[in-house]
Amino acid sequence: MSEHLIVGSGASRHAWKHSKRLAELPVISTNMLVPPGSRAVIIAPHPIDEVLGFGGLMQQLAQLGRPLQLISVTDGSASHPGSSSWPVARLSVIRPQESAEALRRLDLPLHSLQWIRGGFTDNAVAKQEDALTDFIRRYLRTTDVVFTPWDHDGQCDHDAVGRATAKAVESAGAQCHEVPIWAWHWAQPEDDLIPWQRARKILLDPATVARKRHAAHAFASQLQGDPETGLLPELATPVLERLLRPFEVVFL
Repeated sequence: MSEHLIVGSGASRHAWKHSKRLAELPVISTNMLVPPGSRAVIIAPHPIDEVLGFGGLMQQLAQLGRPLQLISVTDGSASHPGSSSWPVARLSVIRPQESAEALRRLDLPLHSLQWIRGGFTDNAVAKQEDALTDFIRRYLRTTDVVFTPWDHDGQCDHDAVGRATAKAVESAGAQCHEVPIWAWHWAQPEDDLIPWQRARKILLDPATVARKRHAAHAFASQLQGDPETGLLPELATPVLERLLRPFEVVFL
């Protein structure tokens, strides 16, 4: 699997739609996941992960009036390696701006959202894992419910963030749930590598899915590849379709 770029391989949305295991997942409500009196903390390795992995969840949390903290680990500046059109310096500025616009499109209460940017090196988080654990720990409370990418998601930064978050949450005495994001691009619909016994569905209504789709399209840099280097768009149509379903999945 690619260390950074999603190349659009994997099962189609149609195949996932007919997955028996996915269809049989128990449903869980956002109110149960983050009960009254708790704060939700979303950990995003790269700009757009907060939308594709947690966009529906965040909308529902906002509607419930739950306090929400977003920790963006990197600025996503390594998304176009070797590109002269999308160099690191340009992406390090543009991608956080795209995130800000995407959060606005999700209709989140930006005046009360606590948004923390870590500034860790994109595509090299594993080399900074201990520092990331300490960084995340500083922002956690015992009553927090933390959502992080699955630590076997299949992308180097996602896996490292999942591991670091788990250690930080354990130290803080908080609660942690994992979310598959990259896994949908390599796993098969009945794949035994997915921990189905831990998986639950968060159902999303059509308006929530529409806002999530609109937010994903705020990331113009990820909708464009680079013909000079042969890079395909990270958000190619198959990628988006897998992640814009009427539900999100969380591992308890």
